[in-house]
Amino acid sequence: MADPRGFLTHRERELPVRRPVGVRIRDWREVYEVREEDSAVLRRQASRCMDCGVPFCHSGCPLGNLIPEWNDLVYHDRFAEAIERLHATNNFPDFTGRLCPAPCETSCVLGINQPAVTIKNIEKSIIDVAFERGLVHPQLPDQLTDRTVAVIGSGPSGLAAAQQLTRAGHTVAVYERADRIGGLLRYGIPEFKMEKAHLDRRLDQMRAEGTIFRPSTDVGGELTGQDLLERYDAVVLAMGATIPRDLPVPGRDLGGIHQAMEYLPQSNRASQGEEVAGQISAEGRDVVIIGGGDTGADCLGTALRQGARTVTQLEIMPRPSEERPAAQPWPTYPMIFRVSSAHEEGGDRVYGVNTAEFLGEDGAVTHLRLSEVDMSSGRPVPVPGTERLLPAQLVLLAMGFTGTPRVGLVEQLGLEVDERGRVRRGDDFSTSVPGVFVAGDAGRGQSLIVWAIAEGRSAAASVDRYLRGTTELPSPIAASTMQLLA
Repeated sequence: MADPRGFLTHRERELPVRRPVGVRIRDWREVYEVREEDSAVLRRQASRCMDCGVPFCHSGCPLGNLIPEWNDLVYHDRFAEAIERLHATNNFPDFTGRLCPAPCETSCVLGINQPAVTIKNIEKSIIDVAFERGLVHPQLPDQLTDRTVAVIGSGPSGLAAAQQLTRAGHTVAVYERADRIGGLLRYGIPEFKMEKAHLDRRLDQMRAEGTIFRPSTDVGGELTGQDLLERYDAVVLAMGATIPRDLPVPGRDLGGIHQAMEYLPQSNRASQGEEVAGQISAEGRDVVIIGGGDTGADCLGTALRQGARTVTQLEIMPRPSEERPAAQPWPTYPMIFRVSSAHEEGGDRVYGVNTAEFLGEDGAVTHLRLSEVDMSSGRPVPVPGTERLLPAQLVLLAMGFTGTPRVGLVEQLGLEVDERGRVRRGDDFSTSVPGVFVAGDAGRGQSLIVWAIAEGRSAAASVDRYLRGTTELPSPIAASTMQLLA
C-alpha cells in the first residue's frame, strides 16, 4: 500500500489543468496543459488508493485493470513495473486514459464517502511517462505458427484482437475500409480529445510486432466473405455498429441535416491538414445537435472550433441529477449530470425536448420545431402549449447506432443478426460459421472503448484456442455475460 494514511491526508481529487477556453478553441490540440508539478500531484493521488480488501474498481473496469497495484508502483516512481502491470490487462491505456468514462472511479471504495481516486488520469500518466522513458517496446512472439487470421475493422476491438493474436505467433492482417487505420479512433474522435500521434505510435508498435494493415479495402465488396474463408484460418469481425439512428420527422430531407459520423470524420481530416472537398462546416451558423451523449459533445467542441455562431445540444431525456440517484447506488455507474471539456467551452444544453419538425427555405433547413416532453409514462409525450422554433442552419444527428449492416459481409457469410442489430455469437465469441468470430460493437452493440478492448482480447483468446486447441492469452469475460450487461 502506497501510504496507509494517504486517503486521510489528501482528501481532494486533483486533476490536470485544462488550457483556458479562449486558447484551446483556437486549435485542435488536446485540452490539458502539461505542467512540471503534475508528478507531485500524481503521487498524492496515487497515495489515496486504500488498497482495500475487495477492490471494486476491478469489477468496475471491464478489462479488470490491476488498479491498486499500479497505484502503489506510481507512488514509488516505479514506472517500468507500473506499465508492465497496466499492459497485463490493457493493450491501449493511452486510448482508454483519454477516452474512457472511467466506470472504475464510480466503483472506487473511497468514493463511498470521499471523492474517488483519479484512476483515469493516473492510467494516462503511466503510459505517457512509459513512452517518454522508452519503456514501451514491440513484443515479439517466441515462435511463429503457420496459422493466419483476418481482422475486419481497425477500431479498438479489432486492434486489440490483432495485437494479441500477433503476439501469440499467428500471421494477422487487419482490414479497414477507410484510407487510414484506426476506425473511430482515427476519424470519429476529435483531435482535442485524443491527438492522433498517440494512435500512430501504437500502430508503429504493432507493425514492428508483425501485424499487417490493409486500409482502403472494401470487405464485403471487392473482398468477399468467401474470399476470407478461403484465404484465412480464422476471421474476427470487429467492424462496429455503424448504422446511425435517424430522426424520421417532416423536413428530414432538407439540406443541412447530417449524421454526426458524416460531420466528424471530415473535421478530423481537415484538422490533420487534409483537403476536404465540400466539407460540412459550422462556421457562422446556428448549429443544433440532437443527442446528449459523448458524440454530441464531440460535435459541440468541433462546431465551436469551426466558428459556429450558436450551438445548442438537445436531449429528449430530463436533465440528470448531480448526485447519485437512489436507484443507482455505489458501485454502479450512475447516470448523473456531467460536464465535459466541450461543454465548458460554450453552447447551450436543453433537456426534455423533442424535435417535431424541420423547417426550411429553398431546400435548406432554417429552424426546428420543438416541444417539451413528459417522460412520466416512460415514453416521450409532447406537452401542449410548449412548442417553439429554434434557428438552425446546420443540424447534426448524434443519437447513437442501431447495429451492424446486414448486407455485404454479414450476408455473404450467412450470419444471423438479432433484433438489436447485433451479430449472434456464442459464449466464446464464435458465430455459426466455423472459424468466424465477432468482437466489439458488431456483436455487443454500441458501447464503451473499454468494453471494445476487453472483447477484442477475449475474442483473440477464443481464436487462439480454436487454432491450436489451447491458449495462454487472457480472456477478461465471456461474451454471454457481456451481452447481458449491455
